[in-house]
Amino acid sequence: MSSSAVTLKNPEEIHKMRIACRLAAEVLDYITPHVVPGVTTDHLDRLCHDYMVEVQHTIPAPLNYAPKGHRPYPRSICTSVNHQVCHGIPGDRILKNGDIVNLDITVIKEGFHGDTSRMFCVGEISKQARRLCDLTYESLWHGIRAVAPGHHLGDIGHAIQTFAEKAGYSVVREFCGHGIGRHFHEEPQVLHYGKKGSGLRLEAGMIFTIEPMINAGRRDIRPLGDGWTIVTADHSLSAQWEHTILVTPEGFEVLTLSSGTPPAP
Repeated sequence: MSSSAVTLKNPEEIHKMRIACRLAAEVLDYITPHVVPGVTTDHLDRLCHDYMVEVQHTIPAPLNYAPKGHRPYPRSICTSVNHQVCHGIPGDRILKNGDIVNLDITVIKEGFHGDTSRMFCVGEISKQARRLCDLTYESLWHGIRAVAPGHHLGDIGHAIQTFAEKAGYSVVREFCGHGIGRHFHEEPQVLHYGKKGSGLRLEAGMIFTIEPMINAGRRDIRPLGDGWTIVTADHSLSAQWEHTILVTPEGFEVLTLSSGTPPAP
């Protein structure tokens, strides 16, 4: 991939991306007290949808999103529970004490996309589940801190992979971060594994997501019959965190921050 395939955002576009990304993070702030035992993932979806549309006046980007080869996504957020890696579809599943769930939010505001996700612990969870969630968040930040002009995409993946595998976990390789802006998914693809010094050289004005999916067991995954949900092949727990990042002249800026964003580890 050449750098010409990547869109560098101008100051006006960066300003609009800051707004969209902050709004996406605020949806996660809003939904946090509702993620409790006994709630259905469909109820969480409805709450988020109404907050986006009626309060923020944003558009839920996932709703009816249909990339080539996929049926349209039927909900406004993704809810991936326990061994679900990503793209879990909200439904009648009732969250129970001990579950972990990733809520993935993407909003569109004035034509620009903001994309972020967080892990939520439902009630009291096991030490093993807590460690996976915490280490996955740390792996995200290892990737973020590898971002700077002149660095390479491979530096991000290398930082994440090295940290996660040293902790005894595996990194999902079939899904990755991505450029984002006027379109939900743009170039470049941001792998969460890789070799230091490899890949595209980063430039100020690039905006992309970093969203590692880390498994407690093997990295192998499989799709469910709904055409969207991805699960671990060995039924082990999986966790994911996501931020949208701007490459600045000095380093990086995390765009998906809000008052409820967990502090950097």
